[in-house]
Amino acid sequence: MHPYRSHNCGQLRQENVEQEVKLSGWVHRKRDHGNLLFIDLRDHYGLTQCVIDISSDLFNIAEKVRPESVITVTGKVVARTSETSNPNLPTGEVEVYLDVINVESPADMLPIQVAGDAEYPEDMRLRYRFLDLRREQLHKNMLLRSNVIASLRRRMIEQDFVEYQTPILTASSPEGARDYLVPSRTHPGKFYALPQAPQQFKQLLMVSGFDKYFQIAPCFRDEDARADRSPGEFYQLDMEMSFCTQDEVFGVLEPVLQGVFDEFGGDNEVTQAPFPRIPYAESMLKYGSDKPDLRNPLIIADATEPFRGSSFGLFANLIEKKGAVVRAIPATGAASQPRSFYDKLNDWAREEGAGGLGYIVFNADGTTKGPIAKNLDEARIAQIKEATGVNDGDAVFFAAGSANDAAKFAGQARERICDVLELRETGKFKFCWIVDYPMYEMNEDTGQIDFSHNPFSMPQGEMKALEEKDPLDILAYQYDVVCNGVELSSGAIRNHRPDIMYKAFEIAGYNKETVETEFGGMLNAFKFGAPPHGGCAPGVDRMVMLLADEPNIREVILFPMNQQAQDLLMQAPGSVDEKQLRELHLKLNLPKPKKKEEASSE
Repeated sequence: MHPYRSHNCGQLRQENVEQEVKLSGWVHRKRDHGNLLFIDLRDHYGLTQCVIDISSDLFNIAEKVRPESVITVTGKVVARTSETSNPNLPTGEVEVYLDVINVESPADMLPIQVAGDAEYPEDMRLRYRFLDLRREQLHKNMLLRSNVIASLRRRMIEQDFVEYQTPILTASSPEGARDYLVPSRTHPGKFYALPQAPQQFKQLLMVSGFDKYFQIAPCFRDEDARADRSPGEFYQLDMEMSFCTQDEVFGVLEPVLQGVFDEFGGDNEVTQAPFPRIPYAESMLKYGSDKPDLRNPLIIADATEPFRGSSFGLFANLIEKKGAVVRAIPATGAASQPRSFYDKLNDWAREEGAGGLGYIVFNADGTTKGPIAKNLDEARIAQIKEATGVNDGDAVFFAAGSANDAAKFAGQARERICDVLELRETGKFKFCWIVDYPMYEMNEDTGQIDFSHNPFSMPQGEMKALEEKDPLDILAYQYDVVCNGVELSSGAIRNHRPDIMYKAFEIAGYNKETVETEFGGMLNAFKFGAPPHGGCAPGVDRMVMLLADEPNIREVILFPMNQQAQDLLMQAPGSVDEKQLRELHLKLNLPKPKKKEEASSE
């Protein structure tokens, strides 16, 4: 017999009764029933109940062994009675009566319990991540992640994509986030950067004649943490293809994403290909976001005209003097809500920095009420009702300001109202593409033209658009794929022509020399024949987060950092000694510690 196991702890069934077996695993839980001691033995595959009688010489050993100790046991498989079987456990119809126990590795007192559903502070869980990962749900999440990656890889290979690995040590480039830098020992004063994404390399692969590329790619960005973004590193399904249109990129990714969510999404309904395509401008108007959650049925409408020149002075003045817009957010069935419902939404709006959240209530009897209804004539109210599509029994809330500010606040209000009224659909993964992003945007602080998305994208209309159109009217072949309000990926049809690239960057304030310095490698390659190409890169972590129904991305990453970008288990980032600094030709110039008085005043 094998020195550690003949079976794993999730394997034994009725057909194994009367067999002598050997199992190894962790002591998950012990239960002392007087004359009998039960040990739930757990390994990667499952859990088996083991039994020792008080008359056994092993009883004292088993009684003293602590939870999470690693043991090897030998014994006979016995059928449980119908009264004692556990239908919730795959091995629940059998148990093992033990003849031998070997303690392979005794456990100290546990800082966090593995068995049970107790909650622990995040810093404790991250410091003892190796224990946290033994817990059932987290262990299940990591297996899900592995299976999702295997499925993604298989589905890409089935479409004739080939996996290639791109460099981890590369050059720093301005791609929108802060780089992680690595000092060079052999080139004093110079630095490598960890890649924010394989963007330039995958484009260079297309220039090199490789037709369909993909990679489960590690990416590194020195960004602050969010619930859906881990600081430091993340993984994405990175893909690129030559001689393709935007539709063909969608045609590759839609069956991959739909297939993975069908495969691992349980009973949830998944959007079937082709996914809806929503222009960016339409998404900002209807949903107040370019990451719309389509499970929310509320659709924002433009209500600027009904307020233009109206007796509701606040909005009328904003429209006339500042060119403001008004957005109307319907609230289905809200007319029956008490006054406190409206007061709480007003309080929430003020907490978000708005002056409040005005509204009109359309009563079931056809009358209206609310602070805005009192200041509008019937014709204007009828216009609002028609624009929003509401019925008697509903209400409408309003947001006013610049187009960007009104859209953002209306989008937040749409989500808030949906949640308060419990209108969001459940049991669905709703996908969409956001398309036709503007190529440029106005920097409100500097008044300068900036790229709004990916600077390497092909403008719609190519060179003619750059030369003849107002930059703010130019659209790009850029797109995002969104699921349930979570952005899974950005992508684009790339700008593969040097002349168009020089012009595109010139509009954004980059001269030719700067472009050649920052992007010389790729630009030089384009001068020797580059195919039209495009791609996308859905985030693996976010996909698994959605499939696992986890609100925080750290629950689907093996060894995540905390919100301060610290690895509490491995104590990173950490100090290095003077010898290492000398080898790298570095001296530390640390900020001076704050005085006690300054620290206490903050």
